[in-house]
Amino acid sequence: MAKRRFVFAYFHYPLIPVQFIHGNKKTPIIEALIDSGGDSVVIPRAIAKYLGSPLEKTNGAKTAGGMTDLLKTRLDLVIGRDGEKYQYTNLEVYVVDSDDIPVLLGRYPLFDDFEIIFQKKRGKLILQEA
Repeated sequence: MAKRRFVFAYFHYPLIPVQFIHGNKKTPIIEALIDSGGDSVVIPRAIAKYLGSPLEKTNGAKTAGGMTDLLKTRLDLVIGRDGEKYQYTNLEVYVVDSDDIPVLLGRYPLFDDFEIIFQKKRGKLILQEA
């Protein structure tokens, strides 16, 4: 079977279109930032609230700014906009109690499943299934 390849426009930041799903509720398409320095997917609390997903406390998380309290939930994550899409189901997602951050896609699971090619000068961001 051929490996899937997604090509996205790359302007100033490595953003890709994603959608979160919990039960029968879906978010609109959201531009998410690929964060090679982060471990996991992180969303603002407003997304979890919009989807009505249950939140659990964590034991804290280490961030660039030090230890912080985070919540977590489980959501489906769809990558892509039109045509072919890639979906993660029941993915553990961390929730920040702030609406000032973008959706962050850390190394897990994205970097486990894709080779990510940043071609900023060509205006392309490529996800090649590993």
